Amino acid sequence: MTIAKIIGDRDGTDIISCDVMTPVNEVIGMLAGKRIGALPVLRGGKVAGIVSERDIIYRLASVGPACLDGPVEAIMTSPAVTIEASTTIDDALALMTKRRFRHFPVVEGEALVAFVSIGDLVKDKIDEVEHEAAALRDYIQTV
Repeated sequence: MTIAKIIGDRDGTDIISCDVMTPVNEVIGMLAGKRIGALPVLRGGKVAGIVSERDIIYRLASVGPACLDGPVEAIMTSPAVTIEASTTIDDALALMTKRRFRHFPVVEGEALVAFVSIGDLVKDKIDEVEHEAAALRDYIQTV
C-alpha cells in the first residue's frame, strides 16, 4: 500500500499550513485551535520546513519568550523531509521511526499535496491487519 491510498480522498486545499514569516505566536494559535501537533511551513508555495510543538518548546527553553514574536522560519525544522504519494506506507513508517518524525509533507514535484501523521499511517496498518484477520476467519470457517 502507498501513501496515495491514505490521501486519495483528501482535498489538498484543506491542508493547514503557514508561511515562513508567520509569527510563532500565531502558529501556536493555529496548532491549539485545530488541536494538531505540526504544520508544514511554506515559502512561495513550496515546503520550506515543518514546525511542531517540540520546535516551539525547544526554542522557548533555549531562547525564552522573545522567540514568540519572531517568524516561524527561525524555529522550524528545515529542510523538511518529504515523501511522495507513491511512497509505501511501510517505507514511510520506517523513515519516521529512523528519523524520529511524526509528520510528513507529501509532495508532487515541489507542490504540497497532503500532510500525513504517524497516526494516519498506523490507522491504515491496523485496518489492514483487521481486514486480513477477518479474511482468515472467513477462510477457516469455510474449510
